[in-house]
Amino acid sequence: MFLYDGVSVRKAASMPEILVTGGAGFIGSHLVERLIHDGVSVTVIDDFNDFYDPAIKRANIAASGESLQVVEGDICDPAVLEKTFDRPPYDAVIHLAARAGVRPSREYPELYLRTNIEGTFRLLEAIKKAATPKLIFASSSSVYGLNKKLPFSELDRIDQTISPYAATKLAGEQLCSTYAHLNNIRTVCLRFFTVYGPRQRPDLAISKFTRLINEGKPIPKFGDGSSARDYTYVEDIVEGIVAALAYSGPIFDVFNLGGSQTTTLTELIELVERALDKKAEINQLPEQPGDLPRTFADISKAGELLGYFPSTPIAEGVPKYVNWYLDYMAMTAGRP
Repeated sequence: MFLYDGVSVRKAASMPEILVTGGAGFIGSHLVERLIHDGVSVTVIDDFNDFYDPAIKRANIAASGESLQVVEGDICDPAVLEKTFDRPPYDAVIHLAARAGVRPSREYPELYLRTNIEGTFRLLEAIKKAATPKLIFASSSSVYGLNKKLPFSELDRIDQTISPYAATKLAGEQLCSTYAHLNNIRTVCLRFFTVYGPRQRPDLAISKFTRLINEGKPIPKFGDGSSARDYTYVEDIVEGIVAALAYSGPIFDVFNLGGSQTTTLTELIELVERALDKKAEINQLPEQPGDLPRTFADISKAGELLGYFPSTPIAEGVPKYVNWYLDYMAMTAGRP
């Protein structure tokens, strides 16, 4: 059984080989960098869709080196998967490819159903046929929906999802559970809680607020500012994914990966203002259907069984992101 514990494996007789779907995206590109740094041979599938500028995603993986192979294509396309799996079995598959975001899922539900459910199904079929021993599935805190018990625990009932995105992630978990048990694929589902950090998607709150405040433009503030999120720095998420690769517990298991603290929308705006040393102009808007009022991760299970202990609190993470953003903007100034 393949076990990768995050320690460099460059001296091994052969390099572990891992497939990362969605590996050119925000979280995926950080994970790919970490795996390659640790001596893992990585293959990425990504369709470089136009949800945001594909050039950003291409730049994310441009410097990854010879240990990275890239397959450009859609995971819903059986021919793409057949090409990708036409080789000896990967040691593991990390499935990050998905249409993300609660609000756009309300506008394009069919797209979310196709990518997140059909795409996961077709990937699972390919994994089954290839006898791949291990799968990591990226789920979301959105599956907890209107759960009123805080913090959210993996043992909580999941029966009140309130967005198409959340419903597709829950369906993905169930598909993974089914295939794990029927086909002996050791599978770990990781419920990510509001990931942020360098290279994050431009539509996400911290990225959007930083850009607009820096440009002196108004920022959208939905509701009264009391909604709260458990923001999780991307490097902590990557540590959790790597730890899950080494997990050898039940054939199927689920873990929360969060920062284990909550930050209100008002507090988040204040953090970005302080980091930029600029005051935000607020465009007050009503609350959005489908948005959760609060997320808060119970990470005790991940701490006990994965050794997951996030190390970047939001008060440190936001300035780190803002500094990266300002450096990035200076570096790319004048480019077309």
